[in-house]
Amino acid sequence: MKMNRLLLLLAMATGALLTSCEHKDLCYDHDAHTPRAEYKFNLAFDRAWEENVEGYMDWQNNWDSKYVVSYDELRPAEAEGVRLHAYYGHGNMETIRNMTKDKSTVRLANNGYYDFLFYNNDTEYIVFENMGDYTTASATTRGLVRNSYRGNSLMTRATKEVTVNPPDMLYGAYRDSVLVVKSFQTDTMDITMHPLVFTYLIRFEVVKGAEHVVQAKGALAGMAQGVNLSTGRTAKDEVTVLFDCNTVGSFGVQAQVRSFGVPDYPNINYTRAANRQFGLAVELRLKNGNFQQHDFDITDQVLRQPHGGVIVVSGIEIDEDRDDSGGGFQVGVDGWGDEVNVPLPI
Repeated sequence: MKMNRLLLLLAMATGALLTSCEHKDLCYDHDAHTPRAEYKFNLAFDRAWEENVEGYMDWQNNWDSKYVVSYDELRPAEAEGVRLHAYYGHGNMETIRNMTKDKSTVRLANNGYYDFLFYNNDTEYIVFENMGDYTTASATTRGLVRNSYRGNSLMTRATKEVTVNPPDMLYGAYRDSVLVVKSFQTDTMDITMHPLVFTYLIRFEVVKGAEHVVQAKGALAGMAQGVNLSTGRTAKDEVTVLFDCNTVGSFGVQAQVRSFGVPDYPNINYTRAANRQFGLAVELRLKNGNFQQHDFDITDQVLRQPHGGVIVVSGIEIDEDRDDSGGGFQVGVDGWGDEVNVPLPI
């Protein structure tokens, strides 16, 4: 009997110890027993490539098959990665987090008001600046030098513009004054990322001599240098976007060119009669090795399409005996124009 009683006491003690250990483990489950400030962001992407400005062309419903690509083929892909900057107390950046659509839960440190700034971080040429303050956070693109491009002869500006790479596709979103309160639940917020970079489908229509062209490059002058990430307003400074023409055919040449759009837009003071000028140039390499550049003033077309659209210049005649290189450089198939990436002066 004494032995049985001893075994019973030992069993009860062992059970108590096990129960105590299990209880201790539960107490150290902080996520279940500690309030937290946590958000799950449901990310969606507005894949528009151009802004349909009232009073101009409704490209989506009036697309011309001669443009080689369809309207929907010009839509950018959804971003693979998104970065969140969470500014606590209206100005002090406290949290930076990288997210994807599948992994978009973020934990914050404090109760209080936050300003949330979102942008995609899967970019190559975009340069982010002044990120310490959400009011000044901005994006620009990298500088690019092409020796063959000598400016646009039709531009009246006295100084030559800085030349840049076309920016990568950029999405952004901004939410201000979000009250964050720690709780046992994960809050959710729907975020739609809107485009901050747009596409111009640029078409050079050749009426004579298209058969002589083997390669083409272009330059879009007068465009915005960058964009404010929280407001979407483009920078006032003007740059020239250098680009390659991806399609050469019997009609001429065509390109898809990304840009931040026109400078200082959107702006309540913006009008179509704004004192700005926009130029377009195409550099052509011919089968016989000759090089020639054709310049155009496209101000009217761009002012009606401040954020992407279709730009067409026509009536180009190519004289295969004309050579604009002037002996200053040799145009070859490889490395044509000696393009060099350079830091963009801000």
